[in-house]
Amino acid sequence: MNPSRKVFDDVSQLIGSRDNPTPLVRLRKLPSPGSGVIFAKLEWMNPFGSIKDRTARYLLEGLRRDGRLAGKQIVEPTSGNTGIAIAALANLLGVPCTITIPSGAPEEKIAMLRLLGAEVWPTPDDLCPIDHPKDGAIALARTFVTGESTRDRYVMPNQYENPENVRAHYETTGPEIWDQTEGRVTHFFAGYGTCGTITGVAKYLKEQNPAVQIIAIEPEKGHRLSGLKNFQESKKPIILDDSLIDKIVRVPDGPAYGTAIRLAREESLMAGPSTGAIVWAALQEELPAGAVAVCISPDNAFKYATHYAPLVANDGIPTVAVTA
Repeated sequence: MNPSRKVFDDVSQLIGSRDNPTPLVRLRKLPSPGSGVIFAKLEWMNPFGSIKDRTARYLLEGLRRDGRLAGKQIVEPTSGNTGIAIAALANLLGVPCTITIPSGAPEEKIAMLRLLGAEVWPTPDDLCPIDHPKDGAIALARTFVTGESTRDRYVMPNQYENPENVRAHYETTGPEIWDQTEGRVTHFFAGYGTCGTITGVAKYLKEQNPAVQIIAIEPEKGHRLSGLKNFQESKKPIILDDSLIDKIVRVPDGPAYGTAIRLAREESLMAGPSTGAIVWAALQEELPAGAVAVCISPDNAFKYATHYAPLVANDGIPTVAVTA
């Protein structure tokens, strides 16, 4: 790899790191005049299109380091982005990959997984314990590593419980944000999903400055925000460290999608709906002058074309509200 010439040995070396950070872009039009600065950290600039590229790299490196990947196939539950990154990296390693994904996931994500050659199992959410009605893909993936006829053939990286998920963001995303803001970051906004991002970044930022505020974004029950989780209907990942969270903001679908549309039309940022949810939460915070907020923008709009299409079909006029 030669970073100065931007010549790399393979595409995995494009994944964000302290030496090769993903960009921060200042929002110029959405914040109120006189309020603090809000930056979006564009994680869709990673080579496989999302923040989960970081997680997938650390998960697979951990399996290789521990010798657990030798002679095995990978199986992993995902809302799409982690699976895409794992499938891409598994191709580089020559390892077969099976992905279980909620059947309601965007068609684009399922298509990308199949394009990468993964075996894809779209999974109804009701295929799981009744106390966690949105965890069907997780329950199915576990059967591959526990079933008598399959457990010797499969290994599950398990992004929901694997500390490598947290370490990925403690060692890369957090330091990048600190460096890029020159230590001036005052607020960090990220969604509740696998919780590797918010836990890893929060741990790093709080070590640098305990006053940094960590705001978690949680969708409402029955939401359509792929990658985010409501913990009334999904099991809370064990890698989440609640002690690092200063505030939780519940975001309905309408403001999330509406803000994503505003990001496209006012800031020219083609981001996914989870970015809309995270930015909407930052806008509600009424950040004081002098504040420096960083919002994770997990992925881009292109994986959600089928979700966005009906919202802008009426001569391009959005059919969703931006406020709750």
